[in-house]
Amino acid sequence: MNSHDCMSRAVQEAYAGLRSGEGGPFGAVIVRGGEIIAADHNRVLSSNDPTAHAEINVIRKASARLGRYDLSDCELYTSCEPCPMCFAAVHWARIPKMFYGADRQDAASGGFDDEHLYRILRGERPDEELEVRQIERELCVGPFREWDAMEDKSPY
Repeated sequence: MNSHDCMSRAVQEAYAGLRSGEGGPFGAVIVRGGEIIAADHNRVLSSNDPTAHAEINVIRKASARLGRYDLSDCELYTSCEPCPMCFAAVHWARIPKMFYGADRQDAASGGFDDEHLYRILRGERPDEELEVRQIERELCVGPFREWDAMEDKSPY
């Protein structure tokens, strides 16, 4: 299976999600060894889950199918440049190669504009939409101290 075939399948998923009303025009596939092991689309509307983006969905499916969270032997093909959440998830899954089609400007022109998030992440503007305060730090570091002391932990 070549890159055109993989991206075509991601686009098919985007159309499927769009036409079914399950979510926006986004699709993705995860490939390992030339075989698609997971394919899905955006399901934000059908699931009422704001994190049900195509990339998140295929990472979850691939991890379940392979029985592991480490996807370092896989590639991601996604019909659109991932949002910051999905980009982070790709890193957490340790996927070493990602290919995307449409870019963030294409998404923005369709009403999916994440530029405010990019600007916050780059430190170019304060986050005026979310109040963030650190509280009860001493209480909350307890689990980390216990984790640090565990000898049989599985770091990820």
